Amino acid sequence: MLAGAAGGPKGLILGALDRFIFGQWLAQSSQTVHLVGASIGAWRMATACLNDPVTAFLRLEYDYIRQHYELQPGEKGPSADTVSRLFGENLQAFYDGRIGEILAHPRFRLHVVTAHGRQLLGREQRYRTALGFLAAWLSNLVQRRALGNWLERVVFSTPGAALPFDSGDYPTQQFDLSQANFNLALQASCSIPFVLRAVHDIPGAPSGAYWDGGLTDYHLHLNYAAGASSQGLVLYPHFQRTVVPGWLDKHLKWRHGSSAFLDNMLLLAPNPEWVRTLPNGKLPDRTDFVHYGQDLASRVRDWSAASAASVQLVDEFDRWLRQPDVKLVQAL
Repeated sequence: MLAGAAGGPKGLILGALDRFIFGQWLAQSSQTVHLVGASIGAWRMATACLNDPVTAFLRLEYDYIRQHYELQPGEKGPSADTVSRLFGENLQAFYDGRIGEILAHPRFRLHVVTAHGRQLLGREQRYRTALGFLAAWLSNLVQRRALGNWLERVVFSTPGAALPFDSGDYPTQQFDLSQANFNLALQASCSIPFVLRAVHDIPGAPSGAYWDGGLTDYHLHLNYAAGASSQGLVLYPHFQRTVVPGWLDKHLKWRHGSSAFLDNMLLLAPNPEWVRTLPNGKLPDRTDFVHYGQDLASRVRDWSAASAASVQLVDEFDRWLRQPDVKLVQAL
């Protein structure tokens, strides 16, 4: 199994690893592999299921780096309606006519994680939604499972594929991906509240609002060790060393530690010292949209430089695969 975290532009640092893992390394084997992703991670894992994943990953990287939203007079930032419309159009163009390839992949089983709203979050309405997320934040502060009263984990999967993790930790439902709901499920998994609109009433699933899968499963701290993948390994190319459960846990440091859920996981993460050598001394992230504003050329330059530098991650992983050294494997 492979996991793909939410994290927006941070995922750009994993592009070279994705091309190596799916284009070269896994191409040497024949076993079934489950791919689980939320937000940008879901987009990456779906792209891995295309017939020529290397070319597809290069296009994903190119398109993502160059995404741009022209501001209307008086606007300080693009509206959620504008971002949702353009993002939906981009997904439609990216996967146009190719959904069948993904759903019928002979080896890969795709699982797209979304967050389905409950109670106040059952429908997106300005004040109702803001109040609902406040209630969700307070509930999560008390107990992570309590967040499930407001947002449940809904996973859209390759038809017939069982979940490769145990879902008893959090309210969870699973439904099949199809031609009718694929783009909607993927857009929902990437729909950050207040930045994009929720996706409503996805075909083949319960009615209501669906948001970014990172809300419930930011870094996919799932119970792999007790699930269907427990007899194998989970490979997790990640952009940091910690696996944070949900987006609302980002600042709750006591929830950032490892757990028995991850006992069969191998996580690949860049050294923080290396990260400091990148443009601006950090990974690309969503604050860059504000930092660069309408200066698209500068953002493209710096994001491209960070992405190009990540080839070093491939070189080091490839070298380790050829000559494994257990001393380089650290505890999470």
